[in-house]
Amino acid sequence: MTTSSFSRNKYWVLRHGKSIPNERGRIVSSMENGMLSEYQLAPEGVNQAELAGKSFLKELKENNIPLENVRICYSPFARTSHTAKVVASALNIPFDGPQCRVIEDLRERYFGPSYELMSHDRYTEIWALDEKDPFLRPEGGESVDDVVARLASAVATMESEYQGCAILVVSHGDPLQILQTVFTSISQQEESNSKDLASRIQAVRIPSILSQHRKYGLLTGELRSVI
Repeated sequence: MTTSSFSRNKYWVLRHGKSIPNERGRIVSSMENGMLSEYQLAPEGVNQAELAGKSFLKELKENNIPLENVRICYSPFARTSHTAKVVASALNIPFDGPQCRVIEDLRERYFGPSYELMSHDRYTEIWALDEKDPFLRPEGGESVDDVVARLASAVATMESEYQGCAILVVSHGDPLQILQTVFTSISQQEESNSKDLASRIQAVRIPSILSQHRKYGLLTGELRSVI
């Protein structure tokens, strides 16, 4: 398996399947609410996760990657852990085994108390703020850069613990589009003195890059190879 010059592993991202909050058109971004089982996948989302698992299996076979080299790292929210569990089943990997791991830093972006449990329509307000200044926090919530900081920590964990693996990162819309923004910018950089991925992430934490994250939006249940 070929990895990039700056990572020890090959990465795919998967946005969780359609969730109950998606169906209700509600923002559920706090850890407290996100962990509730009432906010797991809707039936359509389970089907999306199964299809994503089958697509991932096909890509693994095309790349001659054995299942023992697969790691599924996922957000602790109900909708992402549910998705990861369905994918693990599709791959015939034990969800409670060492190949599947919850990483808290992959959780949903917290949009703040004034947005929590409000209509999805209000995402546009946040994204407009992001475009102006990705370092600006919605009141009580996380900025784009705040999310980058903890994604860098998650990547550092995965890079230190795994080598030569195919890692499926199961997370949420905003964190995954932010992660793709960072990975794309890193891959476009010229050779850097810093070889490790976590250090390279730090180097692209600038407004002109982070404000572009909406370019990398994912549909629910969408799988994408990143690096």
